[in-house]
Amino acid sequence: MIRIFDFDKVAPEEILNRDIRAEADVEAVVDGIIADVRRRGDEALRDYARRFDHAELDSLLVSREELEEAFAAVGEEFLTTLRMAADNIRHFHEQQVHRDFMVNDTPGVVLGQKYTPIQRAGVYVPGGTAAYPSTVLMDVIPAKVAGVGEIVMTTPAGPDGRVNPNILAAAAVAGIDRIVKSGGAQAVAALAYGTESVPAVDKIVGPGNIYVATAKRKVFGKVGIDMIAGPSEILVLADGGCNPAWVAADLLSQAEHDRLATAVLVTDSPELARAVQAELEVQIPALPRAAIARESIDTNGKIVVTDDLDKAIEAANLIAPEHLEVCVADPFAVLGRIRNAGSIFLGRHVPEALGDYFAGPNHTLPTSGTARFSSPLGVDDFVKKSSFIYYTPEALGRVKDRIADFAEREGLHAHARSVTIRYEEGR
Repeated sequence: MIRIFDFDKVAPEEILNRDIRAEADVEAVVDGIIADVRRRGDEALRDYARRFDHAELDSLLVSREELEEAFAAVGEEFLTTLRMAADNIRHFHEQQVHRDFMVNDTPGVVLGQKYTPIQRAGVYVPGGTAAYPSTVLMDVIPAKVAGVGEIVMTTPAGPDGRVNPNILAAAAVAGIDRIVKSGGAQAVAALAYGTESVPAVDKIVGPGNIYVATAKRKVFGKVGIDMIAGPSEILVLADGGCNPAWVAADLLSQAEHDRLATAVLVTDSPELARAVQAELEVQIPALPRAAIARESIDTNGKIVVTDDLDKAIEAANLIAPEHLEVCVADPFAVLGRIRNAGSIFLGRHVPEALGDYFAGPNHTLPTSGTARFSSPLGVDDFVKKSSFIYYTPEALGRVKDRIADFAEREGLHAHARSVTIRYEEGR
């Protein structure tokens, strides 16, 4: 059963405990896999597909025929849903596109900034206990909007050697360029270093298990990464006017993801706290993934009761959740006071699942409290910023002595000389 805490009587570390540690041998296993993929390339990927996915692969790449078969398998109704969701996601992310700028306020001086999309991106899409076509749309479409030249997607095949048709249909709708039948740390290694079938990319995005997260951390520097994602989490900030059955259902929408997922209710209503606690016991047994939800709720779930809504907002900011539902009478009055959250869902008719699949904002979000300093995946993740500077000879001459003095005070005399030499006679 989920535990109830009094905010004023519990230590912050008890509320904030999301210390998910990997097994001691994970790092060694990942190191070995990365080295093996670098050494053996496609052969290693096929061996790992056989070992981990029980799949015999003639080709590591998804064929055009497999994409067409996936389209036929999922049906027109789901394709329509995918296209509608893709349109919403594309429209939202188009608002994030930056424009180059140039400043010419001082005679002879031009300053500016230009944005350049990365050349090639890698998108990791998990397989395993659940398939996530929504992740395909969320990770590929911002890259397309940013103008990335080529996008390579990796996702594991099933024992039949085929990728889940829902994932393939989403990839086709999103406009993916190349799909590789590989998962786990080995897929991350292939994207980072390249193989015969997988071109090396400039940045890797997308969620995964502890092996994927560890591999992303280890290849960072060779390539860019979006974030090190932890297990899913949701915080529902609710007042006493909320329906406890709705709140319980929203908590379970994340608890069913993973035994390590975190579901938290913060409320100023002790009555709602007890009602949600009871409602969870009614709803959990009815879920197909009841065992996962049960462990998540019993181990990581929390209900935090505060004296008033102000303290409830304070608790939410302290926890800095991945998903934050603001289920209060006037959510827009609260919005300006939310400092730390990956994605914010405003109102009692805005469940987190709306953002997972359809509304448009990205669902690849900072977890484990990193919303204090990081942001959802977006167009910015797929572009680089370069500044540029232009001075005429006259403009540089006006400031050369100041630059030289600055450099010499730092003991960097060649820096100073690189400016003054341009004004020496005969030079």
